[in-house]
Amino acid sequence: MILPKKRDPRFITVRRGGTLQDADHQMLAIWAAACAEHVLHLFEEIQPHDERPRQAIQLAQAWASSEATMTQARTAAGHANAAARDLSGAARFAAFAAAQAAAVAHVAAHELGAAAYAIKAARATVPENQAGAAGLLECEWQRAQLPGQIRELVLDDQKLRNEICWFVFDC
Repeated sequence: MILPKKRDPRFITVRRGGTLQDADHQMLAIWAAACAEHVLHLFEEIQPHDERPRQAIQLAQAWASSEATMTQARTAAGHANAAARDLSGAARFAAFAAAQAAAVAHVAAHELGAAAYAIKAARATVPENQAGAAGLLECEWQRAQLPGQIRELVLDDQKLRNEICWFVFDC
């Protein structure tokens, strides 16, 4: 569970009664896609012929540039989740990150899901005693990718939802 019980109006678009501008929503999707793409190789090493997570990331990016619909991106998210179903470890988390990135088009607050699953994927690539350091490196990389316009919003969201995101944002 990565979504809060009560929706934050900062992650609801203005036309739906929140305060999120479309340009910021699109930036959240682009950042989430970057987080997912950074660990996608962990899925593709295990499932080289399954393109569903890559397609989900591409549709997140396409939605952000108005080249795909929200419905197309949301459908791709479902397909990426299905790609994860029979997997474990880093490959599974990488597919979930891709699904979460595509789901940002539907619900902006999925941006943290993409980031959190990417961190979990990075942690799963190393022995347990090195997982904290690997997660820290991934978290720092993600934060370096944050556009200035959404940086404070995402960092605040990480503080607020760190607990329901497995404490992966302790970086």
